[in-house]
Amino acid sequence: MEEAGSLLVIVDAANVVGSVPDGWWRDRRGAAERLRDRLAADGLPGLPGPVEIVLVVEGAARGVESVPGVRVDPAPGSGDDRMVDLAAEAGRRPVLVVTADRELRRRVTELGAEVAGPRTVRPAPRRD
Repeated sequence: MEEAGSLLVIVDAANVVGSVPDGWWRDRRGAAERLRDRLAADGLPGLPGPVEIVLVVEGAARGVESVPGVRVDPAPGSGDDRMVDLAAEAGRRPVLVVTADRELRRRVTELGAEVAGPRTVRPAPRRD
């Protein structure tokens, strides 16, 4: 765990991966690994200072491993429930949850977390 003042960024892997119809459904684990690798390489643009990134995976993506810069947290059940638990466990630490899921957004904001959409960590597809 990072120091108490650093930002905890919780990324809803399934929601972010599913936000762009790029064929992710053919290889859910590979799509989560690509997201993890992009987060490890690029972080979160516009967020200065120390951040801890936690990528919450579920289902077919549960075997994805952590890498330096991104801790992968395999949800034992519902990914949404795990993200709510992580936000609650953060205490007074600042938390940003990246998801477009309306119900999850409601649940974590009730705990004091900020929310951002998938484009925060996943650029829109190019249109050539």
